[in-house]
Amino acid sequence: MPKTALRPSPPPLEANDVAIVGGGTVLWFVAFLVLLPFHGTLAAQGRGDWQWICLAGAGLGLIGLWYCRARRAAIARDRAAAADASAAGGPERETDGRSPTNG
Repeated sequence: MPKTALRPSPPPLEANDVAIVGGGTVLWFVAFLVLLPFHGTLAAQGRGDWQWICLAGAGLGLIGLWYCRARRAAIARDRAAAADASAAGGPERETDGRSPTNG
């Protein structure tokens, strides 16, 4: 059976990662608050760890928010540096594939 030609990969979709992770973090924290009054009942049924799982999800969401904000800032810095380099004429590159530092 002949193989079909591979198509080039599409560019990645841009999404507001900070809003998505922030929404999930808020939902985990709300779930923690909702389960908090039922701690005694949940513990009696052997499900006392549910609220702490929700709190852990909120904590990991805060780490995710920090990561997404740092990633967004790094992408913006990279785009600004690329725009500055193209406006200045771009860096000189050797055509044989060697970097300028390798000689």
